[in-house]
Amino acid sequence: MIRVLICDDQMIVCEGLERILGTASDIEVVGIAHNGQEALDLIPTTKPDLVLMDLKMPVMNGIIATRKIREQDSEVYVLVLTTYDDDEWVFDAIRAGASGYLLKDTPPAELIKAINGTVTGQSFVDPNVAGKILSGYASTNASQAQPTHYNFSERETQILQLLSQGLSNADIAQQLYLTEGTVRNYTSEIFKKLGVNDRTQAAVVALRYGLVDHDLYS
Repeated sequence: MIRVLICDDQMIVCEGLERILGTASDIEVVGIAHNGQEALDLIPTTKPDLVLMDLKMPVMNGIIATRKIREQDSEVYVLVLTTYDDDEWVFDAIRAGASGYLLKDTPPAELIKAINGTVTGQSFVDPNVAGKILSGYASTNASQAQPTHYNFSERETQILQLLSQGLSNADIAQQLYLTEGTVRNYTSEIFKKLGVNDRTQAAVVALRYGLVDHDLYS
């Protein structure tokens, strides 16, 4: 079972999410918090695998809460679910350590898929948000060349492309006819070269410098 803690300041939203997640046989809602501080306080007792995090909340917003959760327990994933798709919110959430960024109009089936995928190491970013990331960097790509220290091999570029699409190591291994361990080693090296800690951050940096096919996010 995937243990999920819901964090949103609107009771009606929490109730709706709890009903939606209750339809999934492999997901259990273990707690509900109405601000970031409550989420932090609940984590030691509820022991969630993933926090479904809103952003704009009283007491402590979702950005600060995400950062503190990741510092407190790096094994707890944070999946942002919000109405805010402004660039500032997106980038701050990713920098804080969010593993994915979805908007609240995400269909229930896609939300459940994203929760399942996130806990296996995949990254889920709403297509509209990914488009904003691309648009935000498009004007700077001409003057901001790819840093020379990246020096990706052809195989690393292939793997970066696939992980930026949200594929897991197992999926990448199957597609490229590699072992999962080999893909894991390549992924670690990619993270090191990009200076990031997770797949979501890797995808954002890859978009920024044109390291992956932009058409996938348009």
